[in-house]
Amino acid sequence: MDSRLDRIVGFCRLIDREKFIRRRTYLTDGERLENDAEHAWHLAVMAMLLEEYADEKVDMLKVVGMALIHDLVEIYAGDTFAYDKEGLKTQKERETMAADRLFAALPDDLAARFRGLWDEFEAWTTPEARFAHTLDNFQPLMLQAATDGRAWKEGGRRLSEVLERNARTHEGSAGLWDYARENFIRPQLEKGNLENDIPDMEIL
Repeated sequence: MDSRLDRIVGFCRLIDREKFIRRRTYLTDGERLENDAEHAWHLAVMAMLLEEYADEKVDMLKVVGMALIHDLVEIYAGDTFAYDKEGLKTQKERETMAADRLFAALPDDLAARFRGLWDEFEAWTTPEARFAHTLDNFQPLMLQAATDGRAWKEGGRRLSEVLERNARTHEGSAGLWDYARENFIRPQLEKGNLENDIPDMEIL
């Protein structure tokens, strides 16, 4: 029996659980919320399509890898809602513990490779990590706009919250952030689907 292969297949089976982790963003038809696996797939394809808009030269294989694995730790840590202030306080600790548990299921060499990629994404210090984070924030903004801000309306979201959430989105691509502000955020403000709680601020 090939114990290495058995561990890898076991990990492949384990990560199927990502499909059951529900996020708080609606799919473009507005009928149901997306799950983590759908989000990861979407980011990976978007990375390839939007590579030319990265502010720095990036290793696309690494960006795609980050997109595909960045939320795997939520299998154990759960999804932390972007606007859950209490959950955000413990997110790093919970997700680090989850990463320890998750990647330990792999053979040592693969565990080091996958954990290293996850750690790099979390650190925001490389061009690939910055671009992956930009995409990670750009994608839900795009879906909010596609559903006329449904989740924003349901949650009573305010502009200040969205801007705080996206304070670093520009770091991987100023162009994509500018596009998101003009095409995703501004129209929802004008429609009243996102509360403008900073009306005196020249935001867009």
